[in-house]
Amino acid sequence: MTGPLLYARTPEGLLFRSAATSEKSDTVIQLSARDQTVSVVGLEEFPLQGKITKVAALLGFIKLKLNRYVVIANRVEESGRLDRHTFYKVVDHSIIPVKENARVDSDESEYLKLLEMQLNHSTLYFSYTYDLTNSMQRNEKIGSSSWKTADTRFFWNHYLTEELRNLADDHESVAALIQPVIYGYAKVVDRVFNGSSISIGLISRRSRFRAGTRYFRRGIDEDGNVGNFNETEQVLAVQNLQDGSVNHFSFLQTRGSVPVYWAEINNLKYKPSLVIGEQSALDAAKKHFEEQKKLYGQNYLVNLVNQGGHELPVKEAYESTVHALNDPMLHYIYFDFHHECRKMRWFRVKLLIDHLKDMGLKNTDFFHVVTSSNGATREVLSEQKSVVRTNCMDCLDRTNVVQSVLAHWVLQKEFESAGVITNGAAWETDGKLLSTFQNFWADNADAVSCAYSGTRALKTDFTRTGKRTRTGAFNDFINSASRYYQNNLADGPRQDSYDLFLGNFKPYMTSIQSPFPDRRPLYIQFMPTVLYAALTVLGATVIFPKDHFTSSKNLAFFLGAAVILFVSGRFLIQNGLQYVSWPKLVDVGFLVVQQTHNKEKEFKGLKYIPSSKFVKPNVGKKD
Repeated sequence: MTGPLLYARTPEGLLFRSAATSEKSDTVIQLSARDQTVSVVGLEEFPLQGKITKVAALLGFIKLKLNRYVVIANRVEESGRLDRHTFYKVVDHSIIPVKENARVDSDESEYLKLLEMQLNHSTLYFSYTYDLTNSMQRNEKIGSSSWKTADTRFFWNHYLTEELRNLADDHESVAALIQPVIYGYAKVVDRVFNGSSISIGLISRRSRFRAGTRYFRRGIDEDGNVGNFNETEQVLAVQNLQDGSVNHFSFLQTRGSVPVYWAEINNLKYKPSLVIGEQSALDAAKKHFEEQKKLYGQNYLVNLVNQGGHELPVKEAYESTVHALNDPMLHYIYFDFHHECRKMRWFRVKLLIDHLKDMGLKNTDFFHVVTSSNGATREVLSEQKSVVRTNCMDCLDRTNVVQSVLAHWVLQKEFESAGVITNGAAWETDGKLLSTFQNFWADNADAVSCAYSGTRALKTDFTRTGKRTRTGAFNDFINSASRYYQNNLADGPRQDSYDLFLGNFKPYMTSIQSPFPDRRPLYIQFMPTVLYAALTVLGATVIFPKDHFTSSKNLAFFLGAAVILFVSGRFLIQNGLQYVSWPKLVDVGFLVVQQTHNKEKEFKGLKYIPSSKFVKPNVGKKD
C-alpha cells in the first residue's frame, strides 16, 4: 500500500486509484455498476473533476444477498510511530453500494446492520509502510512489506480483499491498493529515559480463525484453531545518539482458549452449563501446537483456570491432552491464580515467573536487531525462540495480568541490553515510563476484552497501578453484570457480524429462507410479554393504587399479577436456553435446532437443545 486513495462514482461504476502522483499510482480499478465485476481500467477513465473523494484506505468488497458493497476507511488517526513507520487507527468508515440506487429488502437491510455493527465495534489498525500482521522478527526475515507476505491469521480483511488479491495476480500494480489491517491494538509513544530517546509500544493481533464472542467461540475446531487467539507484541526502540543507530526489541506472547472441545452453554443463569466434547481433541490439539512450535519455537503453556468446581473439568481436559501429546517442546505449568492472589495479593503473580525460570524460560529470549541511521539492518543480535501461551477460561482478565507481569520482567533485560540502565537499576523507578507501560497493557486488555466479551476487561486497576483496589473490584462487578446481559441477550447478532465480515457466511449463497425471523413456538415468544405485563400491573398497583391498597380490587390485581409473574418467571428460568440470543448465521456446534409439531404433526416452531456430542462432566469439588 502506498498511501491514501481517491475514489469517484461515474455512470459506469466506482473507480479507485492512489492519491499519490507517481507512475506506480497510475493503476485504476473499477467496480462495474452494470455487472458488479472488478477490473483494471486505464488512467484516463478516472475523472479529472466532479465528486472525487480522498479516503485513508480501501478495506475491500463484500457481496451480501442482493448487492455488492465497498468498505472504506474514511478517516484514521495516528496511533504511534516506530522508526520510520507510522501506525494508524481507523476512526470512520463507509459502506458504499456499487449500484447507486440499489434495491434493499428486509434481509439485505439486516445484513447491512450486521456489517455496520462489526465495523463500529472493531478496533482496526494498519500502516502504509509496515506490515502490522507480522511481528518485528518475522518482518526482518521477510525483508519487504507486501500483502503477499502478510500473516493470514491476522489479515482481518482477508475475505474482503479476495477479489483484489486475485486481480493482483494478473496486474501486479493492483497491490498498491491492497491494505491489510489488524483487529486488536497498536500504540507506540516516544519517551526520554535515562537520557536516551526511546519508543515503546504494544501491538495485539486478533486471529480471524475461530473468531467471535465469548460463549459462542470456545475451545478448538478440527483445524486446530482456538477461540480468542491473540498474538501480543511489546516493541521497544532505543536510539544511540552517537552514531544514529537504533536498538530494536520485540517480545511476543500469545493467548488462546483451552485447546480441547468444550463449551459453556448460556441459559440465563449467571454461571452457564459447562460441557465437554465426547470426541477426542488430540488430533486438533496436535495441529494447533504444531503451528505454535513452527511459528514460535518452545511453548510454555501457562494455565490459569481454577482447579476446583466449575472450571476443574477444563483444567483436567487440558492437562490430559498435553500429557497425551508428550511433546518435549511443550512445557505445561499450572498456576492457581485465584488461590495465590487471594485477598488482593496480586503481587504474588511474580511467583509464576520463578516457576517459569525453573522450567527454562529466560528474560533474554526476545528479538533484538540493530539498525543504522538510514534504517538498514546492521546486526541481528538475538531471536526469540520460545513463547509463553497463557489462558484462563476466557483468556481475558487473569491472562491480561500475567502477560503484563511477564512483559515487565522482559523489559528490564531489554533496557539492560541496550545499555540504558546498568548495575541492576530497575526501569520502573521512572514514574512516567511506568505509567505509560501500565496504561498500554490496560488499554490493550480493554481492546481484547471488548472484542470477545463485549465489555472492558476486569482487574485493570492492577494493570494500571500495580495495586488491586476496592474501587477496581466494584468496577469489575459492574462490568461482570454487563457481561451477563451482553453474553445472554445481545451476543447473537455480534457473532453473526463476525461470521459475515470474515466470510464464514455468504448471504448470496444461502437458500431462499431468511435466517432472521423468530421461528420459536408462539408460546415461547409470548412469555416475556406476559412477564413484563404482570410486572407492570404489580408495580402500578403498588405505586398508583385506586382507593386504598388493601381494597379487595387492588389486592386481587396484586395477587393475580404476582401469581402470573411467578409462573412466567419460573417458565423463563426453566426454559432459559430458549431465550438466549443465539447466532443465526453459523452453527455454534454445541446446540441442535429441533423442530416441534402438534398432535396433527403440524410444524409449530424451533427449539434449542444441547448437542449429544457434548456432555456435562462430573464435578466432585466445589469452588
